[in-house]
Amino acid sequence: MPKQYSYFCAGPAKLPDEVLRGLQAGLLQYRGTHVSMLELSHRSNDFKDMLVATENNVRNLLKVPSNYRVLLMAGGGNGQFAAVPLNLISRTGKADYIVTGSWSDKAAKEATKYGTIHRCEVDKTAEGWRTCTDPEASYVYYCENETVDGVEFQTVPEVPAGVPLVCDMSSNIFTRPFDISKFGLIYGGAQKNCGTAGVTLVIIREDLLGNPLPTCPSILDYTITNKHQSIFNTPPVFPMYVMSEVLQWVAKEGGVEEMSKRTTEKSNLLYSIIDHSSGFYATTVHPTKRSRMNVVFRVGSKEGNEELEKKFVEEATQQGLLSLKGHRSVGGIRASLYNAITMEEAERLGEFMKAFQRDNKA
Repeated sequence: MPKQYSYFCAGPAKLPDEVLRGLQAGLLQYRGTHVSMLELSHRSNDFKDMLVATENNVRNLLKVPSNYRVLLMAGGGNGQFAAVPLNLISRTGKADYIVTGSWSDKAAKEATKYGTIHRCEVDKTAEGWRTCTDPEASYVYYCENETVDGVEFQTVPEVPAGVPLVCDMSSNIFTRPFDISKFGLIYGGAQKNCGTAGVTLVIIREDLLGNPLPTCPSILDYTITNKHQSIFNTPPVFPMYVMSEVLQWVAKEGGVEEMSKRTTEKSNLLYSIIDHSSGFYATTVHPTKRSRMNVVFRVGSKEGNEELEKKFVEEATQQGLLSLKGHRSVGGIRASLYNAITMEEAERLGEFMKAFQRDNKA
């Protein structure tokens, strides 16, 4: 039997096998057009039809209300770190940022270029979330899942009445249902759960359009992007196509409700092994803040044993369990369990973890 390979990278992440096989056909010819999707004009009716279908899938899967606009943009999360304040901070000149890890920290630092930023720091090792309460803030911002730190919000933060809530859902959008009406804006890079790198999904309440800072570049202006139906410039055509195919797969598999069920089962499996390892595996994230998407842990002790962790990654790789090394800023091990990772793959990793502990517990 050929060796099985499972790709646990934090992003760009694994795509469903079924989607990859479909993309192969589109590389040579997209649906009878006689041209590759890599060549397809963004002004063609075929592309525009695909774009409409993608928006419809977004709206159906997430139950997006009619007063929200769906935008597809380039620039990834880092582009949105600037686009959010450039488009929204003009109301009062200040904003609140709930800082839970690396990505919300980067977003807050970028936003200081455009206004006054108040940081609400959250301790990942303790129970409870600190929220922001300034009624004069132009918006409150948070990152729902921190891929580096393994921290995820389980509920939506409370914010002052009338203050828009902005959320970076790059790493957990399309993994569970949520009420979009609680948000002014959400965004997510596609390369975790709904596509590949190169396109970013933005969903914005229409009353928040139309007031960018004068210095906002046109390419980051939500109002201009909305007016041009995400085709202000030549867009990332192929990544948009991949997103379209992945969202069709999510719908076929049972939607975000089914993705939520699978993700909970996968993450519970690994956290159970960690919690019952008598300290051989350890995570410093409080149980109420643990990420379903990125299981971050140390090997040997809470502080980690670098030699043992190196051995863990090497032996896992030999068994076809790929990209388990933790982020360079925190070390340790990280297993990313996005939608395309199957339960069988999570079980393979779990069996490896148990065997590695038996062989190295001394």
